[in-house]
Amino acid sequence: MNTENTFISTLKQNYKYGGMSIKLIFVNVILFFAIRILDVFGQLGGMIKGEFISEYISPIFGLRTSFIEFITHPWALFTNIFTHYDAFHLLSNMIFLYFAGKLFESIFNQKQLLYTYILGGIAGGLLEILAHSLFPRFELTTSTVVGASGAIMAILVAVAFYRPKTKINLIFASVPIIYIAIIFIALDLLNLASNDSTAHFAHLGGALFGIWSIQNIHSSTNIINRTQGLVIFLKKMVLKDKTNHLKVKKGGKSKRTMTDEEYISDRKNKQEVTDKILDKISKSGYESLTKSEKDYLFKQSKNG
Repeated sequence: MNTENTFISTLKQNYKYGGMSIKLIFVNVILFFAIRILDVFGQLGGMIKGEFISEYISPIFGLRTSFIEFITHPWALFTNIFTHYDAFHLLSNMIFLYFAGKLFESIFNQKQLLYTYILGGIAGGLLEILAHSLFPRFELTTSTVVGASGAIMAILVAVAFYRPKTKINLIFASVPIIYIAIIFIALDLLNLASNDSTAHFAHLGGALFGIWSIQNIHSSTNIINRTQGLVIFLKKMVLKDKTNHLKVKKGGKSKRTMTDEEYISDRKNKQEVTDKILDKISKSGYESLTKSEKDYLFKQSKNG
């Protein structure tokens, strides 16, 4: 029992303090096991292996390369980048996500990693659909795209083109990351017409987005910064639609605690402090925190 509690506690700590790359890995792995378990129960109900996935999972999570089917299932641009049906496909992608994600987080912040992952995956899906619509090679075929490969390519290429001289220690040598990125891009280019069940256009779409994502990185015109700004704007619009925050006391009396503007500013300041602490954890580990930082993080977790 103690071992089980320790294991679960370790998982919780890793998820909470491991950085955005760890959180993304958790989401991918949990979804994979959920899908596989559902497929097992489908088999127990009389289906053949994989039939439950093809009949019920793929229409929701798989991105169909047919333009017509994409129009009727647009959400798959998002869901497919967290979906894997094969254990080896999941394992290989998660290994690359871990190493590319950690490199990314050592340069940029966690929110930028999340946006690069999502937007890079979406860009890859769009390019795959466009390719199947334009090239005669794919006229008579419609495939289903799943997997985080395009999103991971965006992360890897963003790091490679922003810090090209960053060294990656391989078994035989220490190689600049830009060479590794170029090799992956070249392999996808050379296999665009192959029938190897790999979404090479999705990989290239992610790579192109990775290059785009680091242009004018500190400017408001940067695609990641623009997207973050849009999300913040939408959140503010939602908050403005809510009534001012009230604190109810015994006896039915109420007392205003903050205006909407003060509440938004307070939340933003707290989030900035939390992000700095989490960045410190991702770079130096939890034990590197001061007592006040640990206390602050604990208090924020209690307050949700």
